Amino acid sequence: MSREKEVKTNAMRFLDKKKIPYKVVQYECDEFTDGMAVADKTGIEIERSFKTLVTHGRKGEYYVFVIPVAMELDLKAAAKAVGEKSVEMLHVRDLLAVTGYVRGGCSPLGMKKHYKTVMDSRILNFREVAVSGGRIGSTLLMAPEDLLGAAQAMTGDIARNEDE
Repeated sequence: MSREKEVKTNAMRFLDKKKIPYKVVQYECDEFTDGMAVADKTGIEIERSFKTLVTHGRKGEYYVFVIPVAMELDLKAAAKAVGEKSVEMLHVRDLLAVTGYVRGGCSPLGMKKHYKTVMDSRILNFREVAVSGGRIGSTLLMAPEDLLGAAQAMTGDIARNEDE
């Protein structure tokens, strides 16, 4: 009798090592899809679904930002939060080399290196939030305090609505 073994991602192994509780929600998807579609596929409310974005600053440093999936990163606020004059989105072709993750599967946990991480303060409005599990088709549900601690992240007002 064979039992299908759950494939662990770097993000899951990272949390397991630190003994931080989380739940995995799997969804069917073969290629990149945006966070709004993932929330719809998983049935997780859009308000508590967060996406991970990676930027680089003028000093050549990389920064990780976690914001609600229905919002955009406010680049000025993001730069200020990390002490840069400005930040730019990392080109998708560089994402795997910098983080170890692909677009649509980028988790703020278990990257190749630890980067300064800022999560939008709205993350504290929920008992449980959803972030990428480290691969397309996998989402992690966990307490925001656990996520912040595991990612060694700070919070800030870094997201805005598209029309702002």
